[in-house]
Amino acid sequence: MKKVIVLLLLTFGSSLWAQVQFEAKVSKNSLGINERLRIEFTMNADGDNFQPPSFESSGFRVVGGPSQSVSQSWINGKSSFNKSYIYILLPTQKGALTIKQASIEINGQVYKTSPIRINVTNAVEIPKDPNEMPAISADDNLYLVADISKTNPYLNEPITVVYKLYFSYNIGITNWKELNKPKYNDFWSQNIDIKQLVAQDGMFKGERFRYVVLRKTVLYPQKSGKLEIEPLSLDIDCQVPTSRRNFWGQPLMTEDSKRVSAGSKVITVRPLPEAGKPEDFSGAVGRFDFKVTPSKTTLKSGESLDLNVSVAGTGNLKLFTLPKPVLPSALEMYDPVHDENVTTPLTGMTGKIADKYTIIPQYKGNYQIKPLRFTYFDLGSNSYKTLASQPITITVLDGPTVASSEKVNPNEVAKTKIEVAKTFAYNKQETKLQPMQKDDFLGSGLFYSLVMLPFLAIPLLIIGKRRKEASDNDVVGNKIKKSNALAKKYLSEAKQHLGNKEPFYIALEKALHNFLKAKLHIETSEMSKDKIAEILHTRSAETNTISEFIQLTENCEFARYAPASETVIQQDYDKAVIIISALEKQLK
Repeated sequence: MKKVIVLLLLTFGSSLWAQVQFEAKVSKNSLGINERLRIEFTMNADGDNFQPPSFESSGFRVVGGPSQSVSQSWINGKSSFNKSYIYILLPTQKGALTIKQASIEINGQVYKTSPIRINVTNAVEIPKDPNEMPAISADDNLYLVADISKTNPYLNEPITVVYKLYFSYNIGITNWKELNKPKYNDFWSQNIDIKQLVAQDGMFKGERFRYVVLRKTVLYPQKSGKLEIEPLSLDIDCQVPTSRRNFWGQPLMTEDSKRVSAGSKVITVRPLPEAGKPEDFSGAVGRFDFKVTPSKTTLKSGESLDLNVSVAGTGNLKLFTLPKPVLPSALEMYDPVHDENVTTPLTGMTGKIADKYTIIPQYKGNYQIKPLRFTYFDLGSNSYKTLASQPITITVLDGPTVASSEKVNPNEVAKTKIEVAKTFAYNKQETKLQPMQKDDFLGSGLFYSLVMLPFLAIPLLIIGKRRKEASDNDVVGNKIKKSNALAKKYLSEAKQHLGNKEPFYIALEKALHNFLKAKLHIETSEMSKDKIAEILHTRSAETNTISEFIQLTENCEFARYAPASETVIQQDYDKAVIIISALEKQLK
């Protein structure tokens, strides 16, 4: 008996399961690209997690819906249920399109609709209800325009493109969607954000229109000749008045749509003139000021200075390089820190760019930094202009001295030699005789030596090139050199801030970290105290030196947040110099 009941329940349940229906229906299977399609997803049982197909990837755009309807009735003791999801679609392309499957979960099982094929043809004439004929057409009352500030600019001269949507006072815009975004090939571009769209009054084709600014873009052409700006295209949904009127005599509105395009634009870019172009011209176009400013010109041994090379003004600030200073060999210069403070309004880039070089003198003396030149093309006068800085003299008060050819006057050396020769002329007691006939240069040993010298130099050049390539490819070695240089730089900065606690300990901590990176070949992320102590022990460093180094790093961490006297700061600096020197000798 139990088996019979179970069998009946299974049969009844399977019959209920089989009665579930979920399908998709469309209003038509063939339509023009200007027509709309109604698609309805229906089911005879309530479900959850309804997932519509991706209409966008199928070539359609949703212009209405989803709307939902539910109906349930009882007839002769039997219940019926129907639920629908309805969408209104507009095709975005022609051809044989396929609407993919939708899915829903009913009674714990997922059901899917069958794919539907739709044939989209060219635009067709749509018969309209004579009672709802539009009084005006969207075609003559809706325009997309691209306003270009200049169509024949110079290379790297800024131009602006402003996209405006004009619409008459008789229609209303309900929605729009970008179909094709413009591409700016061979242009440097910067879009300007529009926070809020505001309708304004204006004139178009001699008539009054309303318009909104949809997009603003600043362009810098990077190539001369004819350059094309691809069009911006939109799908516009709007409301237009019909010939029917309401009780108060106002026209009733109906939905309409239009596809608009700004059209492609051609810009003729003029090359910069070759006449009068300086050799050091780096591509700057606009109007600029140029400055070279040292942080100080008098230094003590171990101190450093910052040399700021900056350009400020209006022009293509992000599209050229600043001139690099040339220094005497006794001044060591590090790679610059580049800084940009540039904004891009509708008129083009404006602001300031700068390179800051850190310079550390090696010897005592007076050294001169030669003037720097900066050349730009002035759009106001259509000519090249060159700005030059003043020479800068750096005075190093103390430190080791070196005989530098940059500080020796050749005329003074020659004069000194003549005076010495006259003074000791009477001591010449040996006669040096020279033969009256000299051997010919052609065929002499010197002749053959000079002939063979270029051939002998070839292997040396090859070896030198290979060594340079090996040095350039030595990433680890270059990191070590850079860390060494940074350790010197930050130790020098710490000495400058002996009277200022917080910047002193920040610079001292950076100096210690870069010293470890250079000597132990580790990165900052690996610098735990245990790791540092372990590596220093394996490299034969003395236990006392390791303890003092760890203690000094802890001082740097805590001293920035605790009071410290100038005496303590000086002691920590002296201790750092002693510990670094000790580790230099002990590490193997």
